[in-house]
Amino acid sequence: MMRIFVTDCEGPVSKNDNAFELSSWLIPKGDRFFTLISRYDDVLADIVKRPGYKAGDTLKLIVPFLKAYGATNGLMKKFSMETLLLIPGAGDTLGYIRSIMPTFIVSTSYEPYIDALCDAIGFPKENVYCTKINIDKYELSSDEAERIKALRKEIVEMPMIEIPPSAKSLGDLPLETQRVIKRLDEIFWREISQMKIGLALREINPIGGYEKARAVKEIASIFGRDLSSIIYVGDSITDVEPFRLVRNNGGLTVSFNGNQYAIREAEIAVLSHHTIVLAVLAEQFRKFGKEHVLSLAENWDISVLEDYCSPPLLERLRSLYPERAPWVERITPKNMERLMHESTAFRKTVRGEAIGTLG
Repeated sequence: MMRIFVTDCEGPVSKNDNAFELSSWLIPKGDRFFTLISRYDDVLADIVKRPGYKAGDTLKLIVPFLKAYGATNGLMKKFSMETLLLIPGAGDTLGYIRSIMPTFIVSTSYEPYIDALCDAIGFPKENVYCTKINIDKYELSSDEAERIKALRKEIVEMPMIEIPPSAKSLGDLPLETQRVIKRLDEIFWREISQMKIGLALREINPIGGYEKARAVKEIASIFGRDLSSIIYVGDSITDVEPFRLVRNNGGLTVSFNGNQYAIREAEIAVLSHHTIVLAVLAEQFRKFGKEHVLSLAENWDISVLEDYCSPPLLERLRSLYPERAPWVERITPKNMERLMHESTAFRKTVRGEAIGTLG
């Protein structure tokens, strides 16, 4: 039976959060600005469930601000090329998996960043779904630019949005956070949306949430396969919808250094500084199917792999991890809360504190 490998980009393939890094570099106090907008995104997607809004739409909300501070198509591509930082082994891992099954990247990342990554690792761009953007096409008058900059100043001075783990509705959030959400609603959906630059909010369609799920469906249909043939790897809130789609239809879902959103929805948790474990899991899924991989995750050890793993891959794994294989564990209701904490903490060691805390 043909199997298909689909992975997110930022997290399983690269250490970057390109939009965060671009904002931090270009926009004054851009790190705080992006973090607050990202948490606003988490609230709209996971708690409020705003109609027509999906996880990852941060990437359209920040466009007017990027434009106001000088972003161009060329600058975005140049910045992406110069700051690209891969997870160790990513190029070789994707190359190996491509040799044994169709392999795709489904990413919320902007297209200039994906172009830079594909060029760096030799991955076919036709096998990637990502957020298309042509920032040069959007008009921004000097008056609008000044207003956008004033709104940036207001946003960075807002209290940081706090999301309690148990929050299920807007009323579960702290009152201060509720006030911030209300003001951000006014800024994005009443004021900026009425500007000329507001066209970006209507036209740019980030590939996150249900758009990622739609891409996974399309990939399966290209090969005439059902979703049980898919192994999907992700790490964040933008992967919740494809995780649910694949898991509920018999495919295999893997969180790679995932945050709480990924652990909540995936079936296997991987904590690793190197991508080789994804090659191992993909190979086992192709050869033996989902239940075999879940069983391996329950009894994870290099010695267990000796009877199943191809010799070159096993040798490479042993050379990288002579004492203990990277951490792989099946996610269950009993260990989910623990894994949320452990995986979230581990991801910060791989991607840094600022990026590791983003949804």
